[in-house]
Amino acid sequence: QVQLVESGGGLVQAGASLSVSCAASGRTFSSRAMGWFRRAPGKEREFVAAITGSGAGTSYADSVKGRFTISRDNAKSTVYLQMNSLTPEDTAVYYCAATYGPVRSPSPNDYEYWGQGIQVTVAS
Repeated sequence: QVQLVESGGGLVQAGASLSVSCAASGRTFSSRAMGWFRRAPGKEREFVAAITGSGAGTSYADSVKGRFTISRDNAKSTVYLQMNSLTPEDTAVYYCAATYGPVRSPSPNDYEYWGQGIQVTVAS
């Protein structure tokens, strides 16, 4: 069993930066790829970024590429999402998720565990 707890969300102005974190419990953290997803009001959940179990490989949605950075610290069982140049379109509840194995994926179906989500609001 893996529990994921997000932290660090909040309200920022457009153009600002914000970092969210996700702390994981359990012994299997380094063997699982991790991902960030988001759900904006009235929209479907969408993929944001993913990172392999080792941290060597990352992938991003086109909408955040060049602005967001996903990273992880396996010693701390924590995954991070650094968000720069935020726009109001980035406003959403952000969820971290853990896959079944070490390979990253943009599909929510490949993720076994999910955090409760954290609100990120970007004011114009």
